[in-house]
Amino acid sequence: MTTAEQAAPAIGRSHPRKEDARLVTGRTSWTDNLALPGMLHMAVLRSPMAHARIDRLDLTAVRELPGVVAAFGGADLDGELGSLPCAWPVTEDIVHPDHPPLAVDEVRHAGDPVAVVVARDRYAAADALEAVDVDYTPLPPVLDMEAALADGAPLVHAGKGTNRCFDWPLAGGDYAAAKARADVVVTRRYVQQRLIPNAMEPRAVVAAPAATGTDEYTLHSATQIPHILRLMLAVVTGIPEQKIRVVAPDVGGGFGSKLQVYAEEALALVVAKRLGRPVKWTESRSEGYLATHHGRDQIQDVEVAATREGKLLGMKVDLLADMGAYLMLVTPGIPVLGAFMYPGIYKMDAYAFHCTGVFTTKTPTDAYRGAGRPEATYAVERVMDELAAELGLDPVELRRRNWIGHGEFPYTSVAGLTYDSGNYEAATDRALAHFGYDALRAEQRERHARGDTVRLGIGVSTYTEMCGLAPSRVLRDLRYAAGGWEAASIRMLPTGKVEVITGTSPHGQGHATTWSQIAADVLGVPVDDVDVLHGDTRVAPQGMDTYGSRSLVVGGVAVHEAAVKVVAKARRVAAHLMEASEEDLEFTAGTFAVRGSPEAAKTIQEVAFATFTGHDLPDGMEPTINAGHVVEPENFSYPHGTHLCAVEVDTETGAVRIRSYVAVDDVGKVINPLIVEGQVHGGLAQGIAQALYEEAVYDDDGNLVSGTLADYHVPAAPDLPEFVTDRTETPATSNPLGVKGVGEAGTIASTPAVVGAVVDALRPLGVTDVRMPCTPERVWRAVRDAQARKDAQAERGASA
Repeated sequence: MTTAEQAAPAIGRSHPRKEDARLVTGRTSWTDNLALPGMLHMAVLRSPMAHARIDRLDLTAVRELPGVVAAFGGADLDGELGSLPCAWPVTEDIVHPDHPPLAVDEVRHAGDPVAVVVARDRYAAADALEAVDVDYTPLPPVLDMEAALADGAPLVHAGKGTNRCFDWPLAGGDYAAAKARADVVVTRRYVQQRLIPNAMEPRAVVAAPAATGTDEYTLHSATQIPHILRLMLAVVTGIPEQKIRVVAPDVGGGFGSKLQVYAEEALALVVAKRLGRPVKWTESRSEGYLATHHGRDQIQDVEVAATREGKLLGMKVDLLADMGAYLMLVTPGIPVLGAFMYPGIYKMDAYAFHCTGVFTTKTPTDAYRGAGRPEATYAVERVMDELAAELGLDPVELRRRNWIGHGEFPYTSVAGLTYDSGNYEAATDRALAHFGYDALRAEQRERHARGDTVRLGIGVSTYTEMCGLAPSRVLRDLRYAAGGWEAASIRMLPTGKVEVITGTSPHGQGHATTWSQIAADVLGVPVDDVDVLHGDTRVAPQGMDTYGSRSLVVGGVAVHEAAVKVVAKARRVAAHLMEASEEDLEFTAGTFAVRGSPEAAKTIQEVAFATFTGHDLPDGMEPTINAGHVVEPENFSYPHGTHLCAVEVDTETGAVRIRSYVAVDDVGKVINPLIVEGQVHGGLAQGIAQALYEEAVYDDDGNLVSGTLADYHVPAAPDLPEFVTDRTETPATSNPLGVKGVGEAGTIASTPAVVGAVVDALRPLGVTDVRMPCTPERVWRAVRDAQARKDAQAERGASA
């Protein structure tokens, strides 16, 4: 790197990811790579039934098998394990059943843990599960949310007397009055199918007692939340928090699935404590489909009221949200988080929202990339398309008539959020230009007029999202148990190198690179002279971890502010060394110089070494320029953008092909364009996957029948189109970097764009919805059903 390149700002440059060389060459430290002296292996016996009473659990035979060290049922660990935590009880009267890490009397979903076997190697432990003797009495499964709420329905938790978990309302304005003024009311039902996260690295945990016999424990886990996990494990196991160290080493993806406190983490810790030896557990892929929490699974009844000119007057949403069998860490909060986003980018007079959480005998749901925001965006963007069709308006034109103008920010939405900045017009205009919207619409009309069997459809998604999960006082009001702050500290080493300690814990986002760029810009040092330390509660003792697109807008800002404090301390030392006033010093590209006397200068590295020696410091100053900062955000972050999708739909086979896709996102100030591009591409893949490919399917007995990669279609690169991506830049006003979140944007925006395009292609045939995923069979059936309806209407007309 040249001297000029070193002096150029690091922020805004596509610096190659510092993490990648180590990762792609296999020099990684995945949890499953760990091999500790004397380590044992744990396997988990899981219920084969969705709902059953455990009549008998006999571990005698398994304990006598060669290689088996121990086996435990729930009763064997009574007193050492409490209920797994839920940190977001969204209402005061929420129904919150106990969630034992090992079932004792009853299993409530296929995959519910029943017993653990500990052996000298992984395969012996897995094989030994076959010797566990369990007698079950089947109980009725509870699978359909609406049926679960009916009188007399079988109960998931009989002792609670209901399958209703909570009712949560939100209102702004008078929706009934707005509806009364409307010329047009459009009502639709959308189904958010259940999704199964598929991180490249399965979940894994290694729990080890300290070799010194000090009753201390180190837990390595493939987790997104080492700090939260440490706290919650202390609560669940009774082990004092200061005696637990949690390490998240290299983590191969999470997408929310590792934002959790899992039974296996608590079990491994307690078993390691009981046996006095390290214990490892790694899930198989098919095991993870049952045991890792699922995402989405909602029924959305959406209604919008508007004038005949297309002005939105109000929106009403009634939501059923499947909790699954238990409340996990933030299960109830996911639909509540989405509640604020159904109005999207649009102005309206009134909004009414009501969510009912429902227990079923399925794997619990929880955070999955976007966590409530993709569901909300899908509903509002789909119903806007339906309103446009009802009014005979172009979908883009309807949106223009209703979105918040760029001159109206800050803007308080009808849901009560204050959007700090945005420019929806600019993002949409750029997207339309890339897409060739008018030409595609003309081609669509021509193909329809010809009666082509392969139809062209165009989907539009203009979105915003709330991310950052802050401020803490807002989270308090939402009954979320934790705060939204984040911590960082910076150490200037005597040699002039820099260590950044962050409370965020990456699992593929590129924090080591981005945080280095932020610190390097403030300190005036080369990016490669900065190391980022993370993911270890002993190394980085303070943190709120990584989820909800919070890392940059909270954690990155903490790094920036800590670096500013380092420069302020260094300025005092530099002024003393040069016998100058602090006010007379300029700091540029890592060098303090006396204004008007550039020959009098000290680099920040020289100041760091002088501070280390402590030989000549200002009176009363500690010999350090290290600094830390804890950020408490003042608002959420609100990225936005416009995504456009063109699909070709074969009406004879139902096959859907994405012909072109354009994404223009506005994520505020961009630190590293290369990383932003990667985040958008990954998000698009997951949003398109929901639209076209992925769905968790249960049979009538509550068995997961899509429980392997052979049955659950995760798209690969050949299944996805080439993406055209671009950005507009409207800086956030709520943080000094002007940054907004990006990690979930692609997922949030893409699903309605793709499904909207499929429906747009088929609308002339009478199709107004295709339930996700839009598989060839579902598309084919939608076309046939629409034709049958037309034929029936024609027959009725003829007979009349």
